[in-house]
Amino acid sequence: MSKPPRLTLPSVARAHLLSTARGDFAVHEAGEPLRGTALLVPGYTGSKEDFIGLLEPLAAVGYRVVAVDGRGQHESPGPREESAYALEELARDVLAQAAALGDGPVHLLGHSLGGLIARAAVVGDPAPFASLTLLSTGPCAVCEEQQARTELLVAALEAMRDDMPGIWAAMRAQDPRDAVPESPELSAFLRGRWLGTVPEQLIATGRALISEPDRIDDLLRVAPGLPKLVLSGATDPIWPVSLMDEMARRLGAGRVVIPGTEHSPNAEEPAATAAALAAFWGATATEADS
Repeated sequence: MSKPPRLTLPSVARAHLLSTARGDFAVHEAGEPLRGTALLVPGYTGSKEDFIGLLEPLAAVGYRVVAVDGRGQHESPGPREESAYALEELARDVLAQAAALGDGPVHLLGHSLGGLIARAAVVGDPAPFASLTLLSTGPCAVCEEQQARTELLVAALEAMRDDMPGIWAAMRAQDPRDAVPESPELSAFLRGRWLGTVPEQLIATGRALISEPDRIDDLLRVAPGLPKLVLSGATDPIWPVSLMDEMARRLGAGRVVIPGTEHSPNAEEPAATAAALAAFWGATATEADS
């Protein structure tokens, strides 16, 4: 799971609800659309806070940046019904969010599961988007090891969906990466985010991570000319970096690797990640003008 580098919003940002045709979504927003607007979609067990380190540097170079909690995720409400969290439904939410921003085509970024959702949104309708960034996202289901881990989590959620605190405690105890000390504030936030996420959202999207087919050809067919970027860490336990390299080649996409990071460059090295995004978005604007 992504661990935000900090929890306090920068002075240029604000938290509010974005009203759309498909309901209200909790967002963090910063900046003015001098050079464009970006919509940031978080991953599995994640939230808008995973992008908190990107807000100030991207706003400083002229972008309106909106990071969103998807339906049933952290501070956005959602029903206790698994069908509401099919990727196609979440993709329709992203299309509604882009429309509600009202700035014309937006730069769409999806992290991990959010990349699969963002891809589905573009396949559904590419018109609202100025570019697509797939951040630490592969072309299909997660690697076999992560499939096994996700299957165990989904099974626990199905059996104990009314005991989210118990699942959280067991999950943390079994993950050696969580043995790294955290501040009390961060520990409380991560637990609160988990408890605030609808279990049916985690069940449905967990199944999507296990079973998602390769839809790169669909993306190329629907949006061949849409500028695309594949961005990742130097290593990744969810999708092999070599698989993301190949995905970028197939898409004809830009490719950026953030040194010293793993699955969440947005949280691990936000300054470098923001610089890479600003360079990509700026280049797409230059291409559009030429």
